[in-house]
Amino acid sequence: MTRIIITGAKGRMGQALVAGAKNFRELQIAAKIDVGDDLPAAITQGDVVVDFSSHTATADIAGLCVRHKKAMVIGTTGHTTAERNEVLKFKSKIPVVWTPNFSTGVNTLFWLTHKAAEILGPDYDLEIIEMHHRTKVDAPSGTAKTLAEILAEVRKQSLDKVARHGRLGIGERAPGEIGIHSLRGGDVVGDHTVIFAANGERLELTHKASSRDTFANGALRAALWVARQKPGLYDMQDVLGLK
Repeated sequence: MTRIIITGAKGRMGQALVAGAKNFRELQIAAKIDVGDDLPAAITQGDVVVDFSSHTATADIAGLCVRHKKAMVIGTTGHTTAERNEVLKFKSKIPVVWTPNFSTGVNTLFWLTHKAAEILGPDYDLEIIEMHHRTKVDAPSGTAKTLAEILAEVRKQSLDKVARHGRLGIGERAPGEIGIHSLRGGDVVGDHTVIFAANGERLELTHKASSRDTFANGALRAALWVARQKPGLYDMQDVLGLK
């Protein structure tokens, strides 16, 4: 039996994790932590901490996991470069699954995006469109960032130099740029589309999530997997065996 501690348990994803854990016989929720709760007092009760709290809290939670030798699953997004680097200091100490999206479908989209970029080559214009609910605080989404990173990696580009967040004004599209566009509205769980556009044809790869259950189930699956791993940094491609 793998015992998990959920941080951010009262949030949307936290509630989905609590509900979804009932479908995993091999999992037991040892503690549900939210703002004001005492994680240090509870951490000895679990094997894996599943973090869907806040990007500002991840590094402290990871440090606590290191001190108590607990595995970790990170689903929180919106980390600054400094926050991310702080967490990465611990990757040699404990096993960590850190991914922008736990959906099996989205991770298939990552794989397909990589293959399409390799096959189609440099002559296609690249655009990414993502849409989420009105209360999402970070833009672009972590998934959109990963898609852009995949495209830039295949083309051997520096993403910082070619990313274009939205467009305004007069001027043609710059050669080699990767457009990233964030839409916010309603209760959209998460839509992502990668567009490969050339003269005469266009290829679009799209994933649409209609329920947070898909993300919760993926995160719980990752918790079961990471509890048996050696220290290191992993993602859902590792969990799903896609690498």
